[in-house]
Amino acid sequence: MTRKKILITGGAGFIGGNLVHYFLDQYRNYDIINVDLLTYAGELTKHQHIQSSDQYEFVQANIADNKAMRALFHEKKPNYVIHCAAESHVDRSIENPQAFVYTNVIGTQILLEAAKKVQVEKFIHVSTDEVYGELPKEGAELFTEETPLRPNSPYSASKASSDLLVRAYCETYGFPAVITRCSNNYGPFHLPEKLIPLTISRVMNNQEVPVYGDGKNIRDWLHVYDHCSAIDTVLHHGEIGQVYNIGSNNERTNLDVVKTIIKELNKSETLIEFVEDRPGHDERYAIDASKLKKLGWKPKFIFEEGIVQTIQWYMKNGRWWEQFEIK
Repeated sequence: MTRKKILITGGAGFIGGNLVHYFLDQYRNYDIINVDLLTYAGELTKHQHIQSSDQYEFVQANIADNKAMRALFHEKKPNYVIHCAAESHVDRSIENPQAFVYTNVIGTQILLEAAKKVQVEKFIHVSTDEVYGELPKEGAELFTEETPLRPNSPYSASKASSDLLVRAYCETYGFPAVITRCSNNYGPFHLPEKLIPLTISRVMNNQEVPVYGDGKNIRDWLHVYDHCSAIDTVLHHGEIGQVYNIGSNNERTNLDVVKTIIKELNKSETLIEFVEDRPGHDERYAIDASKLKKLGWKPKFIFEEGIVQTIQWYMKNGRWWEQFEIK
């Protein structure tokens, strides 16, 4: 059997790493090439159990290195690209916007050009609902694929810019790309700088949990396994040139999420510490995923079940997350 090749960028990170596991678990007819620079957000211990697989290969490389990407694509000639690599932490983008432009914009353009040269069959650009800006806290309005892009942070602006580059390659060159925009992910192998793993790790250690502002900012929480299955659906059934929103209708305030974790761990809400809000903190994200659902996808995890599973994973895998010193 001749296996097709899927090149996953950022496959040592959170979403990309889970995606590597997903495709190796689900399919025998794909070889997975994991391309990652191994910055602070990338690590390979999560892939120890697959290092000897004949379906898996890791390449340490910078997606913003034009020469390296041209050589890599020429050598490997992937059939498909799933582009997950990105600087993704909003707080870090406020401190250092240039790094986000370099990786998320320049890196994406270099990948597009390299993929165009070897004529990949499909290029999936993994983006975020943050490119749409924010929704009012009150009301039933949702982000659709037609919602105008109004990014409010350097991170979301860099992702919106990369989205527009992908669109331009589709329109100008007939490039076979699809864009996905997901809501906030949670699940295994998430660095303890993001809200849910940070809260779990701090509550387990009886440390204070910082909550921005009044904690009433709302997010639609998507389990990373559901995100992986959605990307699988888009890879096999998504239409070239289209955008697909990925969400699971699990809207919760940040404060509700923190309180849920504290309750599950039988700790006190006195651990909550309200801190000064960050600049440009969007009030609410909420996704209309009906377009994707028409392709046959639907989420499996409701938040109440997914968060318990995630907490249990972090309790069992302290050796993994304790290695990170997040400032």
